[in-house]
Amino acid sequence: MYQYPKQILTMAQQVQSYIDAGMVITSRADVEKALKSVGFYRLRGYSFHLYDNASKKYVPGTKFEDILKLYQFDQELSALIFSMISKIEVALRVRLVEALLIHGEPLVLQDSSIFKEKKLYWQNMSTVASEIARSNDVFIKHNFDNHDGEVPVWAAVEVLSFGTLSKIIKNLKTGTGSSYSILAANYQYKSKKGNLVNPSQKMLASWIQGVSVLRNMCAHNSRIYNRTIHTTPEILDADKISPPPAHNGLYQILLAMKYLRSSDEEWTVFVDAFDKLIQNNISVVSLTAMNLPADWKVHLSV
Repeated sequence: MYQYPKQILTMAQQVQSYIDAGMVITSRADVEKALKSVGFYRLRGYSFHLYDNASKKYVPGTKFEDILKLYQFDQELSALIFSMISKIEVALRVRLVEALLIHGEPLVLQDSSIFKEKKLYWQNMSTVASEIARSNDVFIKHNFDNHDGEVPVWAAVEVLSFGTLSKIIKNLKTGTGSSYSILAANYQYKSKKGNLVNPSQKMLASWIQGVSVLRNMCAHNSRIYNRTIHTTPEILDADKISPPPAHNGLYQILLAMKYLRSSDEEWTVFVDAFDKLIQNNISVVSLTAMNLPADWKVHLSV
């Protein structure tokens, strides 16, 4: 077996490693209590920006209680974002079904004629079939038992992943009166000239993909704060940072959430709650760590 170069540290050794690296600790008992519920490795993600690998020391004045506050902020942020994404996701499913049903066919997802690329259609249908097959929802079983296994679009869309929905939307045929044009009308934005414009398929799909990535991070309790997010939603010119950041972060995905918002009212409540969360933790939170510009609230407001 490969001999891993680092040794397992006991709880007491973990606390001592903080002290040896210069972290300010007022109560070893409190630190051990936090480590038992959160974990040494997870908390490290909230302090590595304060650690100098060359000297193996923390920035002077680094307090464990501040690292813990940052973790707790991230947990509250994750819950807040996940709640908002849930609203966005539900609205998208409703709007997609509404758009598809203009064809007057409950089994419209099986109609390849409404999709552009046929090979991609069959690849997507393979994923759709897999996601329906593994569902344990009562309404899916109802269709298995009572409708010869056929699942109407309004039921199928409820069990498809956010990512699969994005692929379906990206492959829809476009044009006046198409399902895509009807769906996109729900997500119009103002052009530079002040006109309302439907997002392109590429743009809308990029928003959904970005939000899907952040949703999964929240669902799996991954760190959001001070994190590069490897997806590139298309940002409207008015919301771009100049000079552009080297990597996307929370700000870019929050903008995608804004563009996909379920309603202006729900989004306004979310932004106010987000602002309040930041203000309550301003002593430990850095806007830069979330890619937020100084005027972030102007960009995120409706």
